[in-house]
Amino acid sequence: MKTMKLKFTVIITLSLLIFQSCTNDEIVLDNDTATATDDFDTSVKVTNSTTEIITEWSQLWVSIDQYTEGMRPNIVTRSLAYIHLTGYETGVPFMEDYNSLTNQFNNFNINDNVLQDDVNLNLALNTAYALAIDHFMHSLQSGIRQNITDFQEEQRTELIVGLTESEIENSERWGRHVAQRVIDYAETDRDAEEQIVDQTPSDYVAPVGIGLWSATANEDAWFPYWREVRTFAISPRQTSSVDFDSVLAYSTNTSSNYYEQMSEVYNSATTAAAENNEDLWIAEFWADDVEGLMISPPGRHFSIANQLIEQEDLDYDETLELLLKLGLAMNDAAVSAWDDKYTYNIERPSNYITEYIDDDFTTNLSKFIDGANPAFPSYPSGHATFAGVAAGVFIDFFESDAINFTDRTYSNFTNTTFNSTPRTFTSFSQMAYENAYSRVPLGVHVEQDAIEGLRLGYEISDAVNNIDLQ
Repeated sequence: MKTMKLKFTVIITLSLLIFQSCTNDEIVLDNDTATATDDFDTSVKVTNSTTEIITEWSQLWVSIDQYTEGMRPNIVTRSLAYIHLTGYETGVPFMEDYNSLTNQFNNFNINDNVLQDDVNLNLALNTAYALAIDHFMHSLQSGIRQNITDFQEEQRTELIVGLTESEIENSERWGRHVAQRVIDYAETDRDAEEQIVDQTPSDYVAPVGIGLWSATANEDAWFPYWREVRTFAISPRQTSSVDFDSVLAYSTNTSSNYYEQMSEVYNSATTAAAENNEDLWIAEFWADDVEGLMISPPGRHFSIANQLIEQEDLDYDETLELLLKLGLAMNDAAVSAWDDKYTYNIERPSNYITEYIDDDFTTNLSKFIDGANPAFPSYPSGHATFAGVAAGVFIDFFESDAINFTDRTYSNFTNTTFNSTPRTFTSFSQMAYENAYSRVPLGVHVEQDAIEGLRLGYEISDAVNNIDLQ
């Protein structure tokens, strides 16, 4: 689907109103011992067989995203960009009116001479996704990686039926070639490669001051240099930024806006916990913070995308386009959001609340993690940024904000100790606002964090939507 441009400034105005009102082609997979789990459900119902295999691989990714170790949210966003760049570039020679991104990204190249006339796209995609997911999901809990190999072999057994030896060989060679070229391209981003290994660099020292964030005992700052990672559509220097102090100046005065927003977090979180109300449902439904229990915040939007692909029964070229843009958008959103986080270094609300409102306060996230908050500054909210950029991509792609959609991300999960009951939405923006606001009753963000995250997300989606694919 081609786009009908919507200026993000219009969407931001609406969001504020709502907030105010409420080169070696041979790659070998590392096979761990598999651990069976009911959560690995890749089934989708779509008309097009190529769409089916793309979405089933995307759904498998969502399933293993739950079991990452030390990857979320930043490394996950980067992984998604390169995985879906792999899928898109594998399929683009078969897609009418679509262009490769090799001419748009420096140092990214694919040898078209590897592509033979008898390549079977589905088999090539099966090979490419398996290798890309195995590489970029570099840190998984023991036994989980085997699911990638198992799924690849299961699909291969079905896909090679009726194909000649030449077709099989050339199809898998094309998939391996594209995956390896994408991996080679990713590895030229040395800043990212170093931070994947060292997510909490010891040389980072947080600034000290009133209202500023600092790591708690036995905690280190996560991804303080992520601003240096490669972006695809827009860099942190190109995005605009709202200075936190210009809209919410630090104050202990009980009549100040700062105190009021902190009080809102306190009242919302404590009431939600005491009453087990809808706010707690919303907070837990969108939490996505806990490795081993939930999928990641950026991964959540790929679960939503998979459901939308099935609901709207997209063709395979549209599916590859949507997943590519969403992957690039998530990557750029994380880079800019973390640039702002470590530029402003704003404290988490629980720090202020325990000092000036209630020293017994804890977040509603604390029952799922060690500590009260994620280990990085508060402003802007990463969840809100991911929600805004995803909504912007969806609105542009489907040429409308209106959608009748129920998010059933956790419906097939058998081990949930949080409220994962599906929720229904009538627009992408409504879904994004709820996701962003959910961090308030969870106790980990003030409203201003969410407002700025949404604004930044929509701005980044505008840049991603302008990438010329057709």
